[in-house]
Amino acid sequence: MAKFGLPSRGFLMAVASVSVLTACAIKQQVQSVSGLASDEICVIKTADVRAGFEEALAKSIRAQGYKVKSLPSGSSITECPTTVTYRANWRWDLALYMAFAEIRVFKAGQDSGSAVYDSTSGGGNMNKFIDADKKVAELTTALLPRR
Repeated sequence: MAKFGLPSRGFLMAVASVSVLTACAIKQQVQSVSGLASDEICVIKTADVRAGFEEALAKSIRAQGYKVKSLPSGSSITECPTTVTYRANWRWDLALYMAFAEIRVFKAGQDSGSAVYDSTSGGGNMNKFIDADKKVAELTTALLPRR
């Protein structure tokens, strides 16, 4: 029972729980691409990202019905009609997990869509321990139209 207008202990615990949960947010946002004219998508290699990420990305793009051409790091986004760039990083917290991933699609050099997965504020949220290959497939499916 609250005395002198002070909040009850239960109320304070509820506020603390909500604060902890919002501080442990995992964010995902996809801006889908529309109207790809080409059936080939070029993927520009990112040297400092684990090789498995690019393999999962290429596999996911193929699953959407496209051919994939790998371009070396530093290639121009205008080298192909449709080009994809990516960034990703992993962190350690009880186990190694993908903490962040961003996939961007460019049509004729113009930014045309993106998919971002961000668990860097995930803190104590155990949902951050995902299967990176499945997350890349989920992002790619939401990002690219099926051919």
